[in-house]
Amino acid sequence: MSIFAGVSGVLNGGFGASVTITPDGEAARAIQAVFRENPVTVPDGDGREIVTVLPVLSVPRDVETSLASGTVVEPGNGRTYQVVNGLPSGSPADDGFTIYELEEIDP
Repeated sequence: MSIFAGVSGVLNGGFGASVTITPDGEAARAIQAVFRENPVTVPDGDGREIVTVLPVLSVPRDVETSLASGTVVEPGNGRTYQVVNGLPSGSPADDGFTIYELEEIDP
């Protein structure tokens, strides 16, 4: 057992909210997760760096084991997203977060 066991559950309980997910071919369901729009720096067409926003969904591994690419995500902000990819957070805990990169789509 890791000393970090349970930490993501505490963070998810404090900072998370109900998020509706719709995996391909399945019914929509609500999960508790942390949705954020993080600022990131990317190069523009002229090679200069600009700041844009990257929407991400952090989900404890014990809440949802895997959201496949294309899963529809509705975090309750009036916009709809789909999963692009997911990466583990690096936490050694069994319930550590998986961080899913999202892209906005038309509903």
